[in-house]
Amino acid sequence: MSQLTSAHYIRQLMAQHDIRFHKSLGQNFLIDDNVLHEIVQAAQLDHTTGVLEIGPGIGVLTHAVAEHAKKVVAIELDAHLLPILAQTLADYDNVHIIQGDALKVDLGAIIQEHFAGLTVKVTANLPYYITTPIVMVLLEKKLPISSIVIMVQKEVAQRMAASPGGKEYGALSVAVQYYTKPTIITTVPPESFIPQPKIDSMVIRLDVLPSPAVDVDEKKFFRVV
Repeated sequence: MSQLTSAHYIRQLMAQHDIRFHKSLGQNFLIDDNVLHEIVQAAQLDHTTGVLEIGPGIGVLTHAVAEHAKKVVAIELDAHLLPILAQTLADYDNVHIIQGDALKVDLGAIIQEHFAGLTVKVTANLPYYITTPIVMVLLEKKLPISSIVIMVQKEVAQRMAASPGGKEYGALSVAVQYYTKPTIITTVPPESFIPQPKIDSMVIRLDVLPSPAVDVDEKKFFRVV
């Protein structure tokens, strides 16, 4: 087991840097090695892959991804976590941290600057409150991304992957499936995190389609949706 998936170590690390978990930022750090392995496997990383990670937190997923990818660029909103990331990722020269809001930074420019010649993939353990905005920004900007592997609230993942006619099928299903082919990877219980959320999570992979699933006027299409 990695130190970074030890609840005791994480508490020590946070205390050492005088940092508390911020519920307002949706900070729930993964402490389940099996789930971590499933995320990395689902992302299908190798020496030709550049990974854009959103919300690295203390670097749990970043650490695992950096072992397999050529380069990792992680965007972290909480400036207080930067000293921890500098400590936990000190052994990796293929990781670059950017402090900022993933909804506001120029993701296209970041990809162009850091991932020339690489297949770009996204990984994230997304705070529940920004899941849909982040996913739609990644897709609507038509960034050169081949896949997105994210951990999200179980109900959100189910809506993303829902089949037409099912009770979970709705606007989010239509939007996500317009741009991608979604595959649910695994369910993640609350005890896989510190602090524990009150709900189950899911890991889902969104394989970006070469072109949208249907040929429509997007502005009119999404107004209707």
